[in-house]
Amino acid sequence: MSSTEIRAGGAHPGTQPAALGPARGAPAGLHWSQTLPAGAILAGLLLATAWPGSEEGFPLYLVLFAVGVGVVALARWRLAGSDVARQSVCDVAAILYTILLAWQLATAHFAVLDPMLFPPPELTLRLFVKELPDLLDCLRSSLILLVSGFGAALALSLPLGLYVGWHSRLHHAVSPFTKILGTIPPVVFIPYIVHLLPSFRSASIVVIFIGAFWPIFINTVAGVFNVPKGLIDSGRVLNLSTRKMLLRVVLPAALPSICTGASLALCFSFLLLTAAEVIGANSGIGWYVHYFSDFADYHRVVVGIIFIGIVVVAITLATERLERHLLRWRS
Repeated sequence: MSSTEIRAGGAHPGTQPAALGPARGAPAGLHWSQTLPAGAILAGLLLATAWPGSEEGFPLYLVLFAVGVGVVALARWRLAGSDVARQSVCDVAAILYTILLAWQLATAHFAVLDPMLFPPPELTLRLFVKELPDLLDCLRSSLILLVSGFGAALALSLPLGLYVGWHSRLHHAVSPFTKILGTIPPVVFIPYIVHLLPSFRSASIVVIFIGAFWPIFINTVAGVFNVPKGLIDSGRVLNLSTRKMLLRVVLPAALPSICTGASLALCFSFLLLTAAEVIGANSGIGWYVHYFSDFADYHRVVVGIIFIGIVVVAITLATERLERHLLRWRS
């Protein structure tokens, strides 16, 4: 074969072309061993439910929940776009099944844990379904406080952070005060807030507002102040006004830092929600747990904790999806 043929990519007669692997980024499919742990633990959990324990009757709710988790995991697995995502779905399912199996064995069969403090999963799931209407009503009350406080903090801290970060002299003057005020726990202001405001609901909103304000404000100021000088110079070459410069150049460039601050603020808001509801609320998911803990009704306390976990996961997934949409230009 001549050198010209070699450069043209010709193949020698009688030779077979090398087998090509899957296209880059295309899922090659999971090996059966990668899904084995989740399936094996699920089988163990189902066997444990058939093992006679301290509960009366068959643990129907636990079986339905375990099968439901498997159906959801299978649906997520089929929709996953890569092997890494599919493996993650299998791992999450395996961890959840491990928790359920350990919980079932430690409570319903071997009584390792105090049944008053740690009810079996079947009783917990049954009570969860029974209490779900009340929990949803408490969630509505909590979301009103959370959205009001977090929304007010976002509406005020974002434009204020843009303004302070844009003016270098003001940024250096304000920076020492943000380092002090941003580190003070908002709960220390509760006695003054309750005394100054007309209602407990407004006091609860202000507590959440203070906790959410500083992370958003500090990260917005830092993001604006650290915008690359080249981007600002490019905007000035185009003769953009200050308003257009802030909205079209500075704000998008500082958006990653702003999203980080908003995520931290949302976490702090959840932490403060319980403290805010204890002030004087008569409803809410934090109030629900605190109320029944005072009466030593730990079955409902566990139900409330599980419900709070579900709500936090749902809101976290929604905010992560929103953040990916806002920062889609980085991918």
